[in-house]
Amino acid sequence: MLRAPLLAAARSQRMRKLVEVVPATRSVVSRFVAGAGTPEAARVVRELADDGLRVTLDHLGEDTTDAEQAATTVRAYEDLLSALAADGLAFGADVSVKLSAVGQFLPADGEKVALENARKICAAAEAVGATVTLDMEDHTTTDSTLGILRELRTEYPWVGAVLQAYLRRTEQDCRDLAGEGSRVRLCKGAYAEPEEIAFQDKSEVDKSYVRCLKILMRGKGYPMVASHDPRMIAIAEKLAMDTGRKADDHEFQMLYGIRPEEQRRIAGDGKTMRVYVPYGDEWYGYFMRRLAERPANLAFFLRGLATRG
Repeated sequence: MLRAPLLAAARSQRMRKLVEVVPATRSVVSRFVAGAGTPEAARVVRELADDGLRVTLDHLGEDTTDAEQAATTVRAYEDLLSALAADGLAFGADVSVKLSAVGQFLPADGEKVALENARKICAAAEAVGATVTLDMEDHTTTDSTLGILRELRTEYPWVGAVLQAYLRRTEQDCRDLAGEGSRVRLCKGAYAEPEEIAFQDKSEVDKSYVRCLKILMRGKGYPMVASHDPRMIAIAEKLAMDTGRKADDHEFQMLYGIRPEEQRRIAGDGKTMRVYVPYGDEWYGYFMRRLAERPANLAFFLRGLATRG
């Protein structure tokens, strides 16, 4: 019942101001966001690496409508990758890039700007042994994002894609992207979408997730199972076993701060476990979507406000 209002609040500047001024907010948000800048993000990467966990890092920001702001985001990724390389943490790391943060919505030539900016991030990642995954946003950006993905893969075939199981189109997208070498992160989806575009009932989303997962696991690509749902993880593990997959040809992904014990368990079992680590000042939209995804997240936040405010 609270999911729709929370997702609406994620776009509300008025609600953002209210949340940001609560004294306890920052301390609670720190469970889900690594910090404001590169040093904090690098520290978290080191801590996770020490636990046998891999990372994908997201410099928070979206809906950029200013070219200089988009360029600033590119520089932030370049600085991050350089810092990780200097600390010996870059090889095997990944960065998650929202194309809207690097210019996709700029008037007239947004897709061209986003493509060129994404190319710069890919070049910086390749230079240090890291990879890039293009985050998926609401359904209005799907075709544009997949089009830019195709362009990038002509030069950087390892660029990853994200597909959202709650979209009705995603089974076909999985078939299209299940080819040799294709890295695909499958998640359930975290945006408010109309019924004609996306499944609304949790059970229908779960069924779609399993159907999509079967396509990816039986394909020739590299599936990235992004879920905190114990049932989905168990199904993914069984499918990986049934299709003869090894630890190095698929992986599991979870968000920073959510089910850390399970993250360590999966890694301890010899599987590849990657943690999605967001960082930066533009944390509000990301944080509200995490609250919308699971009631437990909202309960945690409210307890924090009650005890720290």
